[in-house]
Amino acid sequence: VQLVDSGGGLVQPGGSRSLSCAASGRTFSTAAMAWFRQTPGKEREFVACISRGGGTTYYANSVKGRFTISRDNAKNTVTLEMHSLKPEDTAVYYCAAKEHSSVGAYYIDRSDYDSWGQGTQVTVSS
Repeated sequence: VQLVDSGGGLVQPGGSRSLSCAASGRTFSTAAMAWFRQTPGKEREFVACISRGGGTTYYANSVKGRFTISRDNAKNTVTLEMHSLKPEDTAVYYCAAKEHSSVGAYYIDRSDYDSWGQGTQVTVSS
């Protein structure tokens, strides 16, 4: 599956932003999906993930209650809605897919994922 991330930009602290990941290929509905983020000099870190059917989600503690991940298997898209943004949320955000995942399963380790988007920059600053 090929992934294209979009939606990044400049946001004021406390603001909201929605990121989108568009997937191509026939296997999207078998893929667990996730968002990771990375800042310069740091490892790519887990943000949120969702199971292949959308029934299970999991979040990093740093974003729990502020971010929501969702998917539309009919449109081959995954969305990350971000609210109450903080300067420390500034990063390049990457969509990731793990094809042929188990039903209901979710994955938080970046090594589990087979495909990655190109990344989209989110900057939280006044």
